[in-house]
Amino acid sequence: MIVSPLVLLAAVASALAAGLLVHELIPPPRSLASRLQPYLTPTRSMTRGQGAGGAVTQVFGPIVRQVAEAAGRLLERSGDQVTILKLRQAGWYRQLPEEEMVSAYRVTQLRSMVVATGLGLLAGSVIGASLIQRLVLVGLGLLVGATRQRSRIDKAIETRRELMRIEVYTVNQLLAMRARAGGGVVHAVSSTVARGRGEVINELAEALRLQRAGWRAGDAFRRIAELTPEPFCSRTYRLLASAEERGADLAGALLDLAEDVRETRRELIKRSATKRRAAMLVPTIAILAPVLILFVAAPLPSLITGWR
Repeated sequence: MIVSPLVLLAAVASALAAGLLVHELIPPPRSLASRLQPYLTPTRSMTRGQGAGGAVTQVFGPIVRQVAEAAGRLLERSGDQVTILKLRQAGWYRQLPEEEMVSAYRVTQLRSMVVATGLGLLAGSVIGASLIQRLVLVGLGLLVGATRQRSRIDKAIETRRELMRIEVYTVNQLLAMRARAGGGVVHAVSSTVARGRGEVINELAEALRLQRAGWRAGDAFRRIAELTPEPFCSRTYRLLASAEERGADLAGALLDLAEDVRETRRELIKRSATKRRAAMLVPTIAILAPVLILFVAAPLPSLITGWR
């Protein structure tokens, strides 16, 4: 039996589309290594980088970056500063300067648009669509490619926010113990950073770097409070800034803030459990309810009309 190349190509495209749809609807669970990686290798956790390119990259790289910059300005009118803030909050391109961060993100966005548009054009060719149908498929592919990176960065921000909400409770406890032992705010933060790992520790390390670069400690903590995606971390950093400048009771305030974090996480877990319990009931109700209605409604005609 000889299979036509068009039929084989259509089967492969259909399988690929079905696989992508299943991956988007039911994403695979995170591996244990990815969960432990922020604590084992902090310099590589949740980062994106650029690989070293050869002669082709050096020749065509500036052209691609210019096209990516033009396309990015058309898609996002909020400006580069908003994009830089989102990239920082997502933890992407940490080792790059701000200008290169935006450029790398734009190139990734352009690549996603080109791939999605090509898949739309290929799908139109496989199914033998008309010109208008092919234009619609290309437009849909372009739209998906343009919004895919934006959705990815939003998911990365939410993932990092949840991770930091888990970490900040322990970090506040450690900072409170260091503050009770004496030595000042900067000493307590330095001791915690030297022995800790994680996203909150990375932001505290950034504040220490700014302080060593000439910033006042209070201004450095306020700076990272403006950049962090997690509100509880922002409250912690502002509390550190106030304690450094005004000499407030840092240990007691940190312990109270840690209790607030725990209570908030407890409420979120309860809400999530309630939602999942309700979601588990939906298939049961959807399967059993029609059957039960049929059993109840089946004898009604004979009871009402007497017909057998």
